[in-house]
Amino acid sequence: MTNTDTAGRAGLASIARPDGTLAIVAMDQRNTLRRMFAAVDRPSEPEDLRLFKVDVTESLSPAASAILLDPEFGMPAVADAGALAPGCATLVAVEPPERDSWNGEPRARRDPERTGAWVRAMGGDAVKLLVQLRPDRPRAAGDPDLVAEVVDVVSAVVADAAAAGVPSVVETLLYSLPDEEPLSPQRRGELIVESARLLDVARPDLLKLEYPGDARHCSAVADAINVPWALLSAGMDFEPFLDAVRTACAEGGASGFIAGRVYWKEAVAMDREPRRAFLASTGRARLERTLETMTGLARPWTEAKRAR
Repeated sequence: MTNTDTAGRAGLASIARPDGTLAIVAMDQRNTLRRMFAAVDRPSEPEDLRLFKVDVTESLSPAASAILLDPEFGMPAVADAGALAPGCATLVAVEPPERDSWNGEPRARRDPERTGAWVRAMGGDAVKLLVQLRPDRPRAAGDPDLVAEVVDVVSAVVADAAAAGVPSVVETLLYSLPDEEPLSPQRRGELIVESARLLDVARPDLLKLEYPGDARHCSAVADAINVPWALLSAGMDFEPFLDAVRTACAEGGASGFIAGRVYWKEAVAMDREPRRAFLASTGRARLERTLETMTGLARPWTEAKRAR
């Protein structure tokens, strides 16, 4: 699936726009996409997932610097359909499709077969790893250190990607501790900042972070890390996402976004022809509005404190 228009661009330049900002569409969902189909009584067989990923890629990749795909369905389907626009790069998700847990909490694990070389062999331009992290997790005697495990897994994936000559993108999500009340916006922002600080130590090429909630916490992210970061959408509605992009870039020095459902979630409920029309019109218009919103605000990845 190698895109000859992206070949030869090194590091994050391979997945960035010419100005050094990032406009990446996320279409690597697997179990989440199945649940979305089930919620609207739509079939979710492998072929249904493949066709949906092809349709999203065909409509949105012409305006994106890169698209994030899974190796099971997205990469092969998009390659077979020739759906990727010239100049659009690909990130490949390398986290195991089924994740481990400890007493109900997610536990990080690296799949030793999903390496940077493996990503390059399938034509990918970058490695993306998803981890779930609670930096304030209390640890009882005899428990594994789940926070240290996340950092160790991230460090190993970053080192492997560097050895293979592909950039590493690390996505981190908070999770709820057992029997925990919902986090306040203030506490949630603090934990997103602390998660970014912990993973910055591993020096990934790019962090993919949740919106920390306001300008103050975005600024705290910028102070806490040395590597570039991009904003994820986490299923936000579109107008609030635009506000988040604006604040993350202007106040937090974000280099752009890696977002998916905010562009295509309504299409899950549609038959194929109406959804292709929706993606080509509404989905594409949303993506282009996001690009307009971050213009002049997003910090090029080359200007991060320790950009690679």
